[in-house]
Amino acid sequence: MMFPSSFVRQQSLRRGHGPPYPVVSPYHKHWINMAVIILIISCWIPLTAAISLEGSSRSTETTLLIDTRIPVLINGHWQIMSEEEHRRLVRRQPTTQTFTVDVSAATATDASATTSTVATGPLPTPFDGALAANFSGDDGGGSCLNFINGFLEDPTFQSCYPLSMLLKGSNSFFQAMRNLVQITQVIETSCKANKQNCTDYLDNLAEQLKSDDNCGEDYEKQNQVVIQAYKGLKSYEELFGAGCLQNPETSAYCFVTAVTNLTTSSNVYLYNLPLNSSLPASALPACDYCTSETMKIYQSATADRTKYIANTYVQAAEQIDQECGANFVSAALAEALPDNAGILTVQAPSLLMLSLLFMTVLHWIR
Repeated sequence: MMFPSSFVRQQSLRRGHGPPYPVVSPYHKHWINMAVIILIISCWIPLTAAISLEGSSRSTETTLLIDTRIPVLINGHWQIMSEEEHRRLVRRQPTTQTFTVDVSAATATDASATTSTVATGPLPTPFDGALAANFSGDDGGGSCLNFINGFLEDPTFQSCYPLSMLLKGSNSFFQAMRNLVQITQVIETSCKANKQNCTDYLDNLAEQLKSDDNCGEDYEKQNQVVIQAYKGLKSYEELFGAGCLQNPETSAYCFVTAVTNLTTSSNVYLYNLPLNSSLPASALPACDYCTSETMKIYQSATADRTKYIANTYVQAAEQIDQECGANFVSAALAEALPDNAGILTVQAPSLLMLSLLFMTVLHWIR
């Protein structure tokens, strides 16, 4: 019987009589193995370099050009002033509110008795009168203005009462700084907040602020109010620690002492460091407990290299050490947080799969 030639070829192939598969000679196998190894190494090197670059901290040697002038609201309009101009303005401003101190619980013989402060009038608020203009949008406000007004009215924000949002951009806060009772009440109110909960909440607000749906356009344009709000939100944690710090000998808040005691007036500038303002060259902070402990709080915060304090800490610490003696405060940043851990976790599986793939190919060609 005659069969088609194609059928005969198929039968021959099934019986193993077809043309042999190509065989790799030992000589060529050696070079193929070498090529695979080189290929694996060439894939690993750029990935490893990318991880290293991503995880490396920002250099602290970069020269920073920081505007240390202060925005001040005067008669409904914002003006930019030097520190000296602002000091002269504060001294000229009249006291507009009356406050009383209740010391009925204190006695001359009872050292453990505490003094409670009672103040009349509302507490200072952030951006009191500064949100009327200068935003993107057809109406000069739009979504960004709505977003900022929204969180300012949020009960959660108000319960946090962040000092970081008052230091720059609150006219009522500058006036409160002239009165011992009122500024003490401001700090006491701020320190009642849950630091961790408020840190998480305000960090989230900062990210929402940069969203295109809110203030993204104004943030990119470096709008003064938006940038000021962002800095205040991001620096809450370290300014909570510094603002609530108390001198154990007097029980007074270090911040209150700084803004009301002329002998330690330069200490006021320490509270601008987390807001990316450098310590003025003429500033001479007191060589005392408050300065030392405040800088310890700041140094700890520099472990997060994304914080503004990581930009301003070293210069301020070196300046303080020149005045107070070497090593009065540490002039080094804290050890950086392992911020590349998430990158390694994401990329490791893909690197592992790549290695397994090449091992499979290598086994097949043997």
